[in-house]
Amino acid sequence: MINEAALLESKTLRDSALGRTEALDRVKALSLLPDGMHVTTAMVATYFEVAETVINNLLSRHRQELASNGLRVLRGSDLREFQELNLSFSSGGYPQRRSSLALWSRRAVLNAAMLLRDSQVARQVREYLLDMEYLARTQPVDKPARADRVSLDNHIDERIAHVLGKTVVPMFNALIETSGEHRRELIALRDDIENVERRLCWHHRRISGLEGETPVDAVRASIKAMTWQAFERHVADLLRRDGCTEVLVRQARSDRGIDVTACTPDGRTVAVQCKNRDGRSSVPSADMQKFAGAARTINPVDVALFIATSNFSSEAQAIADLSGIITVNRVELEAWSAGVRLKALR
Repeated sequence: MINEAALLESKTLRDSALGRTEALDRVKALSLLPDGMHVTTAMVATYFEVAETVINNLLSRHRQELASNGLRVLRGSDLREFQELNLSFSSGGYPQRRSSLALWSRRAVLNAAMLLRDSQVARQVREYLLDMEYLARTQPVDKPARADRVSLDNHIDERIAHVLGKTVVPMFNALIETSGEHRRELIALRDDIENVERRLCWHHRRISGLEGETPVDAVRASIKAMTWQAFERHVADLLRRDGCTEVLVRQARSDRGIDVTACTPDGRTVAVQCKNRDGRSSVPSADMQKFAGAARTINPVDVALFIATSNFSSEAQAIADLSGIITVNRVELEAWSAGVRLKALR
């Protein structure tokens, strides 16, 4: 049987136990940030009932191992965006000014439990892991471990979502285009099916996030690597995925400020402006004014979308609100790319 000392000293043994993140809550409730997936260094210290400096020292000594299990350090625009969405500055628990912020996944916290020598809570977590390891070794072979069942359930969820998204929803789109008196009922039924698909996708991404994986990071990296031409094609593909028809990426020389045009499933015309700013500053008001003139005067449409890989300046957002233009910033774009349907197209 593996003993506690071996778990403290062997990375291989620690890696073999990292799937048992339920050990944390079995010993003591682990409070999470509003995103439901991460904790800060201060929260890790509170959980293990040690000083925050102890956790910071642990992070310095084992940064690479912890990073491989979901630890991230946010800086710059990523830090500001995360603070706006998740951290309350009025509580006094988080300083208003900081140059970086370490975010710990549940796997990273469990990893810390197997490295902290002088925490009674960490010791209890290790004891739980050792008990589970002993049970796994002694249980009958014909009783597969729970982790296998969870993995199978995740695979089934992914498969169902794939079938719904690639087969059932397109079938409904085709029926809606040719239907008459039952068009509204078909649209409502299709929306119900898409809700099931999105919930399955969300369920799978949440489990992956809790286990230390960060699918949003992969989406973000993919978008960041796109040229402006590839970004326009990506947006066109998202429109098609959400049921839009007559999707057309216009030629740059003759687009008159409109990059992509389409029709929603219920027949509304769509004009899209795509701005791949590659992490630079927010969209200025001049760009929004140009698009407003194109989508509201030169080529009037029902739905005007301005999609950017950055945020929008306050002036640009004000012009959009006055002109009835729907803005899609980086966070909303990443969610859309990850499978969440854009509300404006429903």
